[in-house]
Amino acid sequence: MEEKYDVIVAGAGMSGALAASAASKKGAKVLLLDRNDFSEAGKKTNWGWVCGDAVAKSHTDFITEKIGLRFGEPEIDLKVDGVYALSPDLQHKFIFDGEGYTLDRPKFAKKLVEYAKKHGVEYVTKFEVESPIIEDGRIVGIFGRDEQHKQVHIRAGIVIDALGVASTLRRKLPQNNYIGNTVSTDDIESTGRYIMKVELEGEDLKYYDPKNALIHLNQELAPGGYGWVFPKRDGRINIGLGVEKKSLEIRNERTGKKDTLHSLIDDYVKWNPLIKSWNLDPTDNNGKGYWSVTVRRQQDSLVYPGYMGAGDSMAMPNPISAGGIGPAMVAGILAGEVAAEAVAEKNFGLDYLWKYNVRYNELYGNKTAGLEVFRIYLQSLNNDLINYGMAHFITEEEAVEISYGRVPSLSIASTFNKILSGISNINAFKNLIYTVNTMKKLNEHYAKYPKDPKNFDSWKDVVAKEIHAAKERFKPNPI
Repeated sequence: MEEKYDVIVAGAGMSGALAASAASKKGAKVLLLDRNDFSEAGKKTNWGWVCGDAVAKSHTDFITEKIGLRFGEPEIDLKVDGVYALSPDLQHKFIFDGEGYTLDRPKFAKKLVEYAKKHGVEYVTKFEVESPIIEDGRIVGIFGRDEQHKQVHIRAGIVIDALGVASTLRRKLPQNNYIGNTVSTDDIESTGRYIMKVELEGEDLKYYDPKNALIHLNQELAPGGYGWVFPKRDGRINIGLGVEKKSLEIRNERTGKKDTLHSLIDDYVKWNPLIKSWNLDPTDNNGKGYWSVTVRRQQDSLVYPGYMGAGDSMAMPNPISAGGIGPAMVAGILAGEVAAEAVAEKNFGLDYLWKYNVRYNELYGNKTAGLEVFRIYLQSLNNDLINYGMAHFITEEEAVEISYGRVPSLSIASTFNKILSGISNINAFKNLIYTVNTMKKLNEHYAKYPKDPKNFDSWKDVVAKEIHAAKERFKPNPI
């Protein structure tokens, strides 16, 4: 443990295990650390692997293409044709994402770690990472406590941070202009979910669809977020919701209620008329769980001298859907590849690692700031405006464009003709036009992501200005 490694990967979740595999397959000497036992690889908390468990097929295909790892049963739980978002009144439904899978999350995580070990990664369990080792403004390793609670220092050329949203490595980086140590609570959603064995009564694809994942937009049921019902095999579902703190506070104050995330999930289960009876699935002690998820763009930079971040530690979940598995896997592969290249060149400086920023931006990150603005706009709408907007403001094709981070060409003249008289509807549509234009600006700006750190500060300032303006214009307004 005292020897020096080429790469240390902290955290054996989705991004960490794949980063370790990618780096090792390219010749680097890699140490993968996780606080859990191997039987619970990548577990987030004592609650379990708290997650919606859904991932797009395009992301698993990316992993297969990059490192040759293929997936099937039992880690793939169920194939789904798509993800659909429904309006609060359930009268309008837009496809939100395409073909994908719901996962058996514990088995999926274990397969990733087994693959890493097979390809030469040294894997150490029950290790608590406490802080980076910093010398001359560069990260040169980590220290933490092993299974016997003994403090251990481990050095490496590169440290890859895959510790999740509460990462001790990111929070203890030196103050810098590249990576923020903290994430604003306004950009975090509290989420929870149950994995349940259910007995369903009747059929209604608005509440449960055996071939598709459903998202319910409803500011009363899930203020500032949404609820979901994702099908799984053998009569099981993953059902849960996410809420935004301010939206929940406003909703409780205006309705005189004292709801919490826990009570809202229970109410959401009761709200579904198809669920006749249910029991938590006890498998892997993973039936119930709660966690925090970022819903903003990823960190403007993912690198610091000697340091790279991937997955939740870098705020990578999709700002609208909060889906984090896909971007975490993509980032893990890219981080591992760049780390191995840095090892081969013996160059661990910011300039060399910057290529990871550029590659991630090109593959996924270039759309997330625009999606963040749309999320901020969506949280400013109450149920009536969401219902009306899904009926009149945008077509299904335009909704798909937005969900993928692309900017639709809204037919403003024809849409205005559909708007009923009423200042709320007109203002909401004007705000949609503002949002789409801001998304366009940000997408164009991310297309000019700096190829090296020299122009980063000025580039970053433009992003911060647009996001701040959106937050000032759109305040949470669930009721």
